[in-house]
Amino acid sequence: MIEQPLPARQRTSATGHTILVVEDDPSIRTLLTSALTAAGYTVASAATGQEAMFEAGSRRPSLIVLDVMLPDIDGFRLTRELRSQGAYTPVLFLTARTGVEDRIIGLSSGGDDYVTKPFHIQEVLLRVRAILRRSATAAAPDVRPPLRYADLTLDERTREVRRADRPLQLSPTEFRLLVCLLSHPERVLEKAEILQQVWRHDFSGDTRIVDTYVKNLRRKIDHTPPALLHTVRGVGYCLRLPRPGTNTGAP
Repeated sequence: MIEQPLPARQRTSATGHTILVVEDDPSIRTLLTSALTAAGYTVASAATGQEAMFEAGSRRPSLIVLDVMLPDIDGFRLTRELRSQGAYTPVLFLTARTGVEDRIIGLSSGGDDYVTKPFHIQEVLLRVRAILRRSATAAAPDVRPPLRYADLTLDERTREVRRADRPLQLSPTEFRLLVCLLSHPERVLEKAEILQQVWRHDFSGDTRIVDTYVKNLRRKIDHTPPALLHTVRGVGYCLRLPRPGTNTGAP
């Protein structure tokens, strides 16, 4: 059952953020628009992927709430298209697909979170606030100095990432994952610990999402040798320079 918006006394002000709702079902689109507006957000909406691309380019939203099953393109592909064009707006997927594999596909396509239908509107609002809070923290002007390891540099203030002075384009989740790894260089991080630090809530205890994102991140940062992101089999991952004779490998 899709629940109705929270009573007015429970609403939270969120002035300054624009949310783009992309949903082809008019009733769900209206419900989401009403609930997000009541919570203090500015809301734009779209019913197709083509409309969503236009709105994302013109509105520059803080977050996209995106239905996976659109009439002209699926949400996973739409997110990949946005990422390929340099748009790294956080994405919250809405879908009736409940399988773990579907969640992994969605999140590995560049999404930041995943809510299944039928949903509770309170859960959607909580997820929206959590994503925006993480984005604000990452973009805060008073963060620590740039993180560095070997020839890899990450600046949390400007959100710039460079390897051997070559700029790298990361999704918001890939960026948070790299912050986590760079904050603990040469230390082996267990998958559960990475899941907690990067996503901050439990994906049903399934750590395969960590494997998927590490694979995506490795493809980008280890394009230039030497490889820095290593798998410690049966344990987790470590950011360090290669060591002869160590049993590491891809996830």
